[in-house]
Amino acid sequence: MAEEVILRFDEVYFEYAYKKPLLDEVSFSVRKGSKITLMGQNGSGKTTLFNLIQGIEKPQKGKISVTNDASIGIARQVMDQENLDLTIEDYFSKAFAQVPGNIKSRISKVLEAVNLVIPIERKVREMSGGQQARLLLAYALIQDPDILLLDEPTNNLDQDGIDHLITFLVMYEKTVIVISHDADFLNCFTDGVVYLDVFTHKIETYVGDYYSVVEEISKRIEREQMENARAQKLIQDRKEKVNFFSHKGGKMRKLAKKLKEETEELEDNMVDVRREDRTIRSFEIPAQDIKTEAVTITSVLSFYNHLPLLKEADVVVRKRTHLLVTGPNGIGKSTFLKSIVGGTADGAKIVHGVRVGYYSQDFSQLDYNDTVFNSLKSAILDDDISEQEMRSTAAGFLITGNLMENKVGTLSEGQKGLLSFARLVLMRPGLLILDEPTNHINFRHIPIIAEAINEFEGAIILVSHMPDFVKQIKFDETLDLGKV
Repeated sequence: MAEEVILRFDEVYFEYAYKKPLLDEVSFSVRKGSKITLMGQNGSGKTTLFNLIQGIEKPQKGKISVTNDASIGIARQVMDQENLDLTIEDYFSKAFAQVPGNIKSRISKVLEAVNLVIPIERKVREMSGGQQARLLLAYALIQDPDILLLDEPTNNLDQDGIDHLITFLVMYEKTVIVISHDADFLNCFTDGVVYLDVFTHKIETYVGDYYSVVEEISKRIEREQMENARAQKLIQDRKEKVNFFSHKGGKMRKLAKKLKEETEELEDNMVDVRREDRTIRSFEIPAQDIKTEAVTITSVLSFYNHLPLLKEADVVVRKRTHLLVTGPNGIGKSTFLKSIVGGTADGAKIVHGVRVGYYSQDFSQLDYNDTVFNSLKSAILDDDISEQEMRSTAAGFLITGNLMENKVGTLSEGQKGLLSFARLVLMRPGLLILDEPTNHINFRHIPIIAEAINEFEGAIILVSHMPDFVKQIKFDETLDLGKV
C-alpha cells in the first residue's frame, strides 16, 4: 500500500498586492513521515509557502489540502519582538488556546528534546541567539504537530546544537519540511527536495538525499545546455538556408518557407534551462583611515549556568587585525559584541573617532519601518557617494530598483542580510563587528563575502558558528569566552 499523502498543492497560484506572481500553478505532494528540504533562491517565496501551508496566506487560485486536518507547527527563523519580554513559561503558554494543567512538565520535555537547560522564569530576551533558536524549535514541538516546519533551524546554533538537532530529526517519526542553506546538515536526513524557482515561480521535486539531488540538478542543467547548443547550431544553419533559398524562384522559395516553419518550431522547442541562483558581485568594503588601534579589551563578561562572570583579558584589535570570538551557545558572545557597539562594556573600549559597522544576527541595526532606499541612504556618512553609486552598490547585492520603495520589514531574511552588507559598503567603517553574518545567506554568496572580509583594511571582530565560513577567513587572534 502506498504511503499516505499528508499535504498536497494542486495548481496553486499566489501573488502579493504588487501583482507579481510568487507561485504559478504549483503542484506537489508530501507523504506522511517524510523529511523534505524546501530549496530556492533568496526571495523566491519559501517562507510564504510555509505561510500558505499554515493557512496564514490564501492562494488566489488552486487548492491546498492537508489530510485529515493534520496539525501544523513551525519553528521560525527569528523570535518575534513581542515575545522577548515574556518569561519562558508564558512564551510556551501562547502555543495553546487553553493552557494545559501540566504545562511545566510539557515545557521540561520539549526543552530536553532540544538539549536546553534554562529556568522557565527567565525572560526570552535574556537568551542568546542559539538558545532562542532552540526555544523556537521547542515551541513547535510542544504542540506535537503532524507536520513540522523548520525555517533555517541551524542559524545561531553551535556544532553541538546542530548535531543534537540532526539526531532528533533522524529519530522523529512525523513529517518534516525544512528550509536551510546548510548543505551538510540537510544531507544527514533529507528524503527529497522541493525546489521553488524564483524565475519561473514553478516547483520541481526530487527524491534522494541532498547531495545526490544537487548532483542530479547539475547534470540535468548540463544536459539541457548541450541540447540547446545543438538546437541553436541547427537553427542558425536553417536560417542561413532560408535566407539563401528565399531569393530564388519557384520550388526554392517553397523550400525556404518550409525551412522557416521548421526553424520556428525548433525555437519554440528550445529547452527552458533553469537559471541558477543569481550570485552577488564581488565587492570591497572601503575602510575609514584609522590609527593603529581600534578596540582595547581588558575584561570580558561571560555567562556560566546563566550566571555572569567577569574575567580579565588582554586583547588589542588593530588596523588589519581579524579577531574571532568563540564559545558555546549561551556563553554571551552576542551580548559581548552588543556591549562593545553600545559602549556599555566596562572592559572593552572603541578608540574615539573610529566608525563602527555593525552586523547584528537579529538585524537590530535595521529600522524595519524604513524603506529600503532610506535605509541605504542613512548608511552614507561621506558626502561623495551619489545616489547612482548607492543604487549600483545595492544592485550588486541583488537589491534592485523594484525593492527600493518596499519597507525593510517586508524583505526576506536573506534579503535583509544582503541589505546589511550593502550598508556596510556605503558606510566605510574603520571597525567591523559582525555577529553571525552568514545567517540566512545563500551559500553561493558566502565565498564572496569571505573574500571581502579578508580584504578589509580596517579592524574586524567576528562571531560565526559556520565552520566552512570561518575556515575562509584569515584570523590573527581568537578570543574564546569559555576559556578567558
